This record gives sequence, structure tokens and C-alpha cells, in this order.
Amino acid sequence: MSLTHNERAMKREPRRPDLHELRATPQTVHWGYFSPSLPPVLRVASGDVVRAEAVTHHAGDAPELMMDAGIEEIYDGIPVSDRNPGVHILTGPIYVEGARPGDMLEVRYLQMTPRLHYGSNLAAHWGHLYQEFGKERVTIYRMDDASQTAEAVFAYDFPGKYLVPGTITPARDCCRVPALRGVRVPVRPHLGTAGVAPDATGRTSSVPPGRHGGNIDNWRIGAGATMFYPVQVDGALFSIGDPHISQGDGEISGTAIEASLDVMFQVFVRKDFQFPSPLLRTSDSWMTHGFDEDLNQAMRHASLEMLRLLTEHHGLSRDDAYSLMSVGADFAVTQVVDGRQGVHARICHAVFPEGSAGNGGKG
Repeated sequence: MSLTHNERAMKREPRRPDLHELRATPQTVHWGYFSPSLPPVLRVASGDVVRAEAVTHHAGDAPELMMDAGIEEIYDGIPVSDRNPGVHILTGPIYVEGARPGDMLEVRYLQMTPRLHYGSNLAAHWGHLYQEFGKERVTIYRMDDASQTAEAVFAYDFPGKYLVPGTITPARDCCRVPALRGVRVPVRPHLGTAGVAPDATGRTSSVPPGRHGGNIDNWRIGAGATMFYPVQVDGALFSIGDPHISQGDGEISGTAIEASLDVMFQVFVRKDFQFPSPLLRTSDSWMTHGFDEDLNQAMRHASLEMLRLLTEHHGLSRDDAYSLMSVGADFAVTQVVDGRQGVHARICHAVFPEGSAGNGGKG
């Protein structure tokens, strides 16, 4: 039976989401920090879709391959003195209408497309095995669309220590040599850093991860994944950055393959559930995260967050949840190079009864 005009008026039609474009420019990025005092560069409603540019702070490692006019404009337009206290270029912040402290910001990552087909891995002085090598080394990779793999093009020893965010090393200033002949790694574009503004005074460094999200460096935060961030300030003030085209768990040398991405995502304000830390849902699993300067404590935090997820959002008793965590959950080191180290805990959707998705699964 068709609806009459009055019936249609009374029946609330779902709002069509708007699509917003957010280019990365010197006016729309902030280099090295999150802050609640930053004015938003974009305002969106819950349900809107954003197509935004995420620019790597390692584009200068091979400027002729990893920089275009837009990226050069950012590097030229933001002085070194304003690139602190962290290192990442963050696009935003985005104000999400209706988001309030205590809410969750649900971010559905829809698409991640490499801006250029080259990326850089730096074996850095903050890498886990730096003392074994005593030097820093850059390896440049090229992405192949057809095979969705990346292979090394060349490498060079970086002179001294990589201390200035956005350092530019022209080809004439380094000795480039072949590297990793015949080796290919899978391409899995993702964001190393994304999150909401912390409820803190001044600038919060983009380097350590935390309750707000930030530099989590979980390679599963790519297209098809959904992240939930606990909102700390009005509007959430969401930013993205630190784009990667590949990374292994641990990020042991200090970086991933750092490469600029164009990212499409959809945001929702969730007032129907709460969680105290960044929560990840993929097509096959849930993941909780734990962070601490001590890796053992990071493991403990990830475990307690998984316990919370299973009891508060899946309805298990604490005893049942603890047993399931030991026999059905996987714990892994996310990264050991961001000062505050990370562990993630993974539980597959398939272990639960059909239709049991937890509160985060509601639309």
C-alpha cells in the first residue's frame, strides 16, 4: 500500500549524507599535535562522508618521487618551528555536530587510495634495534597497482640523525644503492594516526597513542574497518594523518612504508554505548588496544579492555570472558617505537552466536 502525502510527512525520512572534500593545505593541517583549541577547518553532521587528503611527513625522503605541488606547499608553508611537539602532518580538525564528551565517534573508513606510488621506510634512531646498527637508513618503495605489492627501489644511509620533521633529502645529497632485490611486500593502505582532540591544555604530541586515538599504528585501520573513538571535547575535533601503504606488527625499525593517501570515511555520533579507549571493528573481528611505556602494562591494558568488551558489550560473565580470552583471543604487539608502546587484542566475530555483534554493531 502506498503512503499518502500526509503519511509521508509524518514518516521521518532518513537524512541523506553530505559529501565533503577536505584538501590538505597549510591552512587545513596541523603538524605534530592534537589540540582542543584548534579551530575546525570543516563542520559536518553525523552520517556525513568526508574525502580528505592525508600527507606523509616523510615525503622529503625522496622528494622527486613523493612530493607534488600540493605537498610542497605544505612543507614550504609551515615553518619548522611550528612542527611540534610531535612529527605527523594531521589534516583537520573536523567538527562533528552533536558530538559531546561521553559520546563515541564512529568512523567508517571506506576507501584509501595512494596519492603517489612511492613510500619511505626509515630505520630510525627511535627504532627497536638502533643500537645494533648505529645508523639511520632510508629505503624507498614503489607500489604496483596490478599485484598490490610494493618493492624496494633504492636505499641510502641518512647523514646523522633524523631530527627535523619533514626533512628533505635531495638525490644529490645521498648515495642511493639497490635494496631487497626480488622481494615484494603486500600493500595494505591504512592510517597510522587518527583521533579526536584530547581534553588537555595546549598541544598533545602526535607521537604517542592514547585514549583519544592518535598514533595507534595498527595496519588494520584501513578501508572496510570501523574505529570508535571516545569523544572528549564538543564536536570531537577529529583529525587524520601518518598515512602508510604497508606495515608489520611491531613497526620495529621505527616507521612503516610512509606514503600519502586520499581517504574517504563516514562519521557517526554514537550516544548508545561507551568505551574508554579506541576500539576497532573489522569484517571478521573486534580489537581492543592497550598503551603504556611498559609493554607488559600495555598487554594488561589491552586485556582489561577486551574483558570489558566481552562482559559489557557481549553479555558474558567475567569468568566466561576470561576463559574465552585465553582460548579464543589473539594478543599481538602493535608497535614498540612510539614511546608509549601498543598491544592489540583480537576476538573473531565467528565465535559468537549468529546476530550477536555487541553494541558497536548497531547502525
